[in-house]
Amino acid sequence: MNGMTKADVDKLDKGLAVRSGRPLRPRDAATLILLDRRDGDVVVLMGRRHAGHAFMPGKFVFPGGRTDPADSRIPIAAPLHREIEAKLAAGPGRTNPVRARAIALSAIRETYEEAGLLIGRKGALATTKRDWQGFVEHGVAPSLDVLRFIARAITPPNRVRRFDTRFFAAWRSDVAVELPGGGPTNELEELVWLPLAEARKADIPDITRMILAELEKQLADDPLLRPGGAVPFFRLVRNRFVREVL
Repeated sequence: MNGMTKADVDKLDKGLAVRSGRPLRPRDAATLILLDRRDGDVVVLMGRRHAGHAFMPGKFVFPGGRTDPADSRIPIAAPLHREIEAKLAAGPGRTNPVRARAIALSAIRETYEEAGLLIGRKGALATTKRDWQGFVEHGVAPSLDVLRFIARAITPPNRVRRFDTRFFAAWRSDVAVELPGGGPTNELEELVWLPLAEARKADIPDITRMILAELEKQLADDPLLRPGGAVPFFRLVRNRFVREVL
């Protein structure tokens, strides 16, 4: 990031927004909801953001972050399901297959960076991109076919930072390597596995609570979360917060 920390970028974004008086354009971002089954219940991995972050400080969130377009060039073990790629292309914006691939791969990368979990299949990965060297060192090729597209949400205007976030889900069994002590960035202060009902009661952003509620409905309809289901899309339209379906 050219020597700048994420805190520096937060301050810069805030300053630009104040000076311009215009809403920031939402940036592509991806989140991964990692699920597991324990004692007949579904649990979800969440982490607490540092209190010094400008965006959602101190809140419990899923691993995730901004999409790097260069992620689209990372070799993969398997592509996205066609149904999921089509859903990613739906709605506003021009999400072509290359952009969809970058968004999905950023969810996997961020889960490694923030939680130390490498999702994919054992096998050689050849890339010089620094953010993916953990996969190279541990012999894991990221696999997109394990991802399920759960929801999409765009941060409303007049916020410090704005994201067009795609929420994916995967199962803990899709993790090829778990690194002790979490990921290399240490962006999340603590990582916990919570039952879905308990997670909804935690100190989480409102949109996260809504996504968890949607996820519970999807799991009730299809415990395997097979691809092809309806994807809720949350955004502000004419000053009204609306839920659409992709």
